[in-house]
Amino acid sequence: MTVEVPFRSLAIDQSDVRYQHGPDSRRQPGTPAGQTIEFRWDASEIYPGTSRRFWVHLPARYDPARPASLVVFLDGQWYLDPAGEVRGAIVLDNLVHHGDIPVTVGLFVDPGVLSDAEQPKNRNVEYDAFDERLATFLLTEIIPQVTARYSITEDPDRWAICGGSSGGNAAFTVAWLRPDRFRRVLCCLSSFAQMPDGNPYPAAIASESRKPLRIFVQAGHRDLHWNEPRRNWLSHNLRVAAALAEAGYDFRLVLGDGGHNPNHGGVLLPDALRWLWRSTDT
Repeated sequence: MTVEVPFRSLAIDQSDVRYQHGPDSRRQPGTPAGQTIEFRWDASEIYPGTSRRFWVHLPARYDPARPASLVVFLDGQWYLDPAGEVRGAIVLDNLVHHGDIPVTVGLFVDPGVLSDAEQPKNRNVEYDAFDERLATFLLTEIIPQVTARYSITEDPDRWAICGGSSGGNAAFTVAWLRPDRFRRVLCCLSSFAQMPDGNPYPAAIASESRKPLRIFVQAGHRDLHWNEPRRNWLSHNLRVAAALAEAGYDFRLVLGDGGHNPNHGGVLLPDALRWLWRSTDT
């Protein structure tokens, strides 16, 4: 299908842009709001000494008799904020209500905080590492608290994970290492360029057997160090996308005109979720 795009002059000077949120990112008349429940977790064995909050959002159409799909949002509070850039619960309410995606429970998980530490934020330790700790943490410590209370499908094709910046490569890592549980991935402005041991994915994607993943990649044309030879966030995202294309993956790449601005990924969330959930029962 061909879509005709209205003409827009190309700016001579490259400058950052801001994208407008669409109707699916706003409360809509007639769309019932779901319920959001807050939890706290202070007993991690994977990340000892950390504490964090997480939230479960149940769309109004959630029915315990029918197991729901699951989407995990890293940096949970930021993705949940109804006045923020992403507005994850509002988007879920609208898409589920209109039947655009299956009934999907949102799990919004904050990174850990180390009390009394000089550097209390444990986010980069958790999100930038290329290992199974975060996946194991989610699968053995957080998600069991959700499945014990709410009806969630066991079908990995109906489990998604989403993150931005360091959370973007964390989402990719969780699905890459555990495709038996997560098979739909949304990565925004991923920080592959700053992973401690280097970006492993172009080589891994090329050398390993294709995994059953569907991956949505959003990158910024003028992301961090976009015109520099080192730690170039744009080029690393493009290398990952190229590797996915050459390996025959089911993926989609969307480039924004801005820099390291989460606004574009937030605006794209409704359509990204529609694309991720295509060909699943609604």
